[in-house]
Parts: sequence; C-alpha cells; structure tokens
Amino acid sequence: MSSSSSEVPAVAAAGAALVVAAGPEDSAERLDKFLAARLPELSRARVQALMRQGAVRQGGRTLEDPSARVNAGEITVDLPPPVAAEPVGQEIPLTVVFEDDALIVIDKPAGLVVHPAAGHADGTLVNALIAHCGASLSGVGGVARPGIVHRLDKDTSGLMVVAKTDAAHRSLSAQFADHGRTGPLRRAYLALVWGAPDRPRGVVDAPLARSVKNREKIAVSSGGREAITHWETLETFEIASLIECRLETGRTHQIRVHMAHIGHPLLGDEVYGAGHRTKASKLAPEAAEALSALGRQALHAAELGFAHPVTGKTVLFESAPPPDMARLIAALLG
Repeated sequence: MSSSSSEVPAVAAAGAALVVAAGPEDSAERLDKFLAARLPELSRARVQALMRQGAVRQGGRTLEDPSARVNAGEITVDLPPPVAAEPVGQEIPLTVVFEDDALIVIDKPAGLVVHPAAGHADGTLVNALIAHCGASLSGVGGVARPGIVHRLDKDTSGLMVVAKTDAAHRSLSAQFADHGRTGPLRRAYLALVWGAPDRPRGVVDAPLARSVKNREKIAVSSGGREAITHWETLETFEIASLIECRLETGRTHQIRVHMAHIGHPLLGDEVYGAGHRTKASKLAPEAAEALSALGRQALHAAELGFAHPVTGKTVLFESAPPPDMARLIAALLG
C-alpha cells in the first residue's frame, strides 16, 4: 500500500507493510507527526512505539527518532500482528445495539464491571468483548483488545461505545475529550433523585477531585477538575423526581456527586446518598419494594451520540431504562 502526502490510505490489516511517499515540501515536519497524519489507522503514540521497535524504514535505514525531520522518499511502516490481550475472552452475554468493523455499541447491564482491576480480574465487559469480537479486533496500541474510551460505573446501566481499531479509538477519544463542545457527542442519563429541585432545569458547575477523607469517594473541591452537569426535571413524584442529566464533562461519579451536592442524591446510592435512607421508609410499599430490588443507584445511560470515526456521519442511539429501574419508575408514578 502506498500513499502520497495528499492521499489517505485505507485501513490496513495487522501484519501489512504501509508505504508513505514523502516529498521535499514535507521536510519541515516531525517524522512521527507526518506518519500519524497520513496513516489514520495509527495514533501518534503508536507510530512512536513502532519506531522504537525498528518497524519504520526508509532507503534501507531504520528510522528510530520520532522527532527527526522528514526526508523525501518512500517510508515503510511494518505493522506487526497485534499481540494477545492480557485479559482472556469470556462468553458473557452482551446486548449489542450496533456493530461494524470500527466499533461496537452495547447496552451495559448493571453489575457488569467495564475493565479488569483489583477485585475484578475477570468477568468484565472487556473479557466479554474479547470473546464476542474475536478476530475483528485489529488491535489498539498493538494489542488485540477493545478500546475503552469512556466508562460507566459497575452499577450504572446503559449505552457505551467501544473502539475495535486504533483509528476508531483515536477518533472517539478525541470526541470524548472535547465533551461535545465542538462536535456531535451527546450523552444523556436518566436518574431518580430524592426530593424535587426548586426549578425545572439547571446546571451544576462544581469541580471534582478525590475526597481527602475517603480516597474511594469523589468530592466537590475548589482544586479539582472542571465538572459540569446539565439537568432537567422530567417527572416529579411525591418524594422523588425523574431527571435527565447531560454531561458537559465526564468525571468519575460526576452525576452522583453533583446531584448529591445540590441536595438531591440518587435513589439507591449507598455511597453519596446514605444520609437519605430514612426517606425510603416514606415510600409506598410497592415503591419501597422496587427500590430494595433495584439494589443500586438509579442511573441509566439512555442516549449516546457521536460522529462515526469512519463515515463522519452523526449516529445516535437510545436505550429505555432496564426492567429494575422501569419497575421503580412505575411504582413511583403509583
């Protein structure tokens, strides 16, 4: 496969040799930046890693310095097959909303951890995706693994998009980093909260950081990272409300902490809403039973939109609340 400086090559299979033609007009560019711009399936970090591995050649010379300037001529990049992922594939049922060669959108059930970590070495979404996608994972960063670009808490249900290629991972990561400020990224969540906000909609603009009192919790902190949540009340019940939250940033536990911060923690949230346990005793029997059966925070990722990394078209996916949360909503409606 070859490409002039004005052409964009098609995505190559792992194990292929990519050839890029550089002209005299490219001599002012850094080599890693030049190659990453002309090989969309490779991130700049991936190009640098390949250079360190001796996989980039020109005129019989191995090019190992990412900061070197471009010389005119053909540059060959050997793309090795991805190594096996450390997590193993496991046959875990998945609700697949959409899938193609670049990405997969799933409706994550509550209780499923996204990524292996301490205490969750397996049985995660990553394990499930490795088994489900199989050979269609071309590799992210040279490893045959799904590219996680955002996460949902273990006990939060709803929509997630996962990259299957380096190029898709690169595009989606950039969109999530931009938080939809200049692109079509949309994330909306349904949440059941205690009480009724004093106005129909609002914005919580409160920076978040690890709590100094409990490192497992997140807290509002003046020295934290920017965090902005837009919320709107959809339905008001006797002692609770159904709200929609749209994220302008994507911090850990953002909705849970922000809603607790304004005095309306999520139903079922034992971490940030424990002080409202007595309110559960005021629920009607059917609603109290539904909340007990929920056994988690009442939060569902209901809408996800983004620009498809290959076609550039905006895609939008929607998910209705799962049965446990739908039952609680119905019980609160009476």
